[in-house]
Amino acid sequence: MSSGPPQLREHPAPRPRRNARKPARRDKAAPQEPRAGKKKGWLTPKRAVILATTAAVVVGGGGFTVYTAMQNASAPKPAPLSLNEMSKIFGGGDPFAPDPEGDVLKAQAAQALKADRLAAERDKRRKLSPIKIVKEAPGGGGFDPKQLPSGPANPSGNRALGKQMLDARGWGDQWGCLERLWTKESGWNERAMNRYSGAYGIPQSLPGSKMASAGGDWQTNPATQIAWGLGYIKGRYGTPCGAWAHSQATGWY
Repeated sequence: MSSGPPQLREHPAPRPRRNARKPARRDKAAPQEPRAGKKKGWLTPKRAVILATTAAVVVGGGGFTVYTAMQNASAPKPAPLSLNEMSKIFGGGDPFAPDPEGDVLKAQAAQALKADRLAAERDKRRKLSPIKIVKEAPGGGGFDPKQLPSGPANPSGNRALGKQMLDARGWGDQWGCLERLWTKESGWNERAMNRYSGAYGIPQSLPGSKMASAGGDWQTNPATQIAWGLGYIKGRYGTPCGAWAHSQATGWY
């Protein structure tokens, strides 16, 4: 044990204490306010999005307009108006109504056929058929003449189609009259033309363009011709047997 005075121990000088409070961390998602003294830029993210969207609409819309114009320019021209459509536009009547001029031409054709047959009997030569099968369908009513497809027609198939369409109208008991009528008129050939009057198709429409009221493909489609012919018979004679009776009496219907 020491008898001297106690020695004081030297302690190091205290270090300055750091601020215990740490600055609050900023939320990255929260928008930062501009620092004081700095002017905020004009092109903000929101404005950039709006400008980009507007540019896309303008460019895309212009491209679509050009594309549409090109498509319209290259598209085929629309088919001419049918007679039924034209009659509606100009206030016309029933496309199956009596046609005095056409009836006169039919009557004249029937007389010419009768005269030729009498002359053939007198001269002892072959009788001339009133039906000729053409290679080009007639025009008229806004339609140009049309080259018919190569290969023969199919009258037997047209006859079967006519029977089916007749039955669909509820005229099954009228088949005998219709079959004889259109056999006499055209032989059920969609390319048949009357050499005296120019009547055309299975039902021998005069002019042929009248059948456009049943479809724009009247020049070549047997179904369109038959549909028009049945409508014509109903409008003018009531039934196929009524049309056949008129044909037997006058030579035309």
